[in-house]
Amino acid sequence: MTSKNLKSAYEKIDRSKKYPLAEAVKLMIETSTVKFDPTAEVHFTLGIDPRHADQQIRSTLSLPHGTGKKVRVVVFCDDDQTKSALAAGAIEAGGEDLIRRVIEKSWTDFDIAVATPNFMKLLAKAARILGPKGLMPNPKAGTVTSDVEKTVRELIAGRIEIRNDKAGIVHAIFGKLSFGAEKLLENLETVVATIKDHKPATQKGEYLKNVTINATMGAGVRIEV
Repeated sequence: MTSKNLKSAYEKIDRSKKYPLAEAVKLMIETSTVKFDPTAEVHFTLGIDPRHADQQIRSTLSLPHGTGKKVRVVVFCDDDQTKSALAAGAIEAGGEDLIRRVIEKSWTDFDIAVATPNFMKLLAKAARILGPKGLMPNPKAGTVTSDVEKTVRELIAGRIEIRNDKAGIVHAIFGKLSFGAEKLLENLETVVATIKDHKPATQKGEYLKNVTINATMGAGVRIEV
């Protein structure tokens, strides 16, 4: 059932129209009625066939103004890198002891896990715990790296991962409404440009079939890209 606030918001939006990015962001902000600081989301319906490996969309990007969310990063690495990982902002860093904590206590009180390449074999033991929660480090997501310090800083500053789901849809966040229209627009432009740049060479027909933005619990606004 659509709430009264959401119905009121949709009255201000032409649902058959695709709005220019700046106008869409302004509408998204104006029609948000929640009492907390909502997250800005963008959803791409792509004309890809997710069954084919060469049409998968997966990459990372750094938003110019971050996400506005506090990101809890843990790092699985050798002792000589734990100090730099913690200095960069990781909440925990360590090796086999940290892996045992995940396995024995089912510890997953973090948002992103980073690992150095030499720890991936050891982490395989924790895959049944980390995998279902989407916390397993992955080279394609940029979370398996030798440069731990740089990666942690980027993740905390606002690096996000984009990837399609089984229906060929990509969901991403691009900030908080408290950022204001200008910063949100710059973040959104960065996400859109990244999706465009990752159009698969084998993809046929219309690529960007539908793109919608919305604030948390807010009305969707179709955008023109």
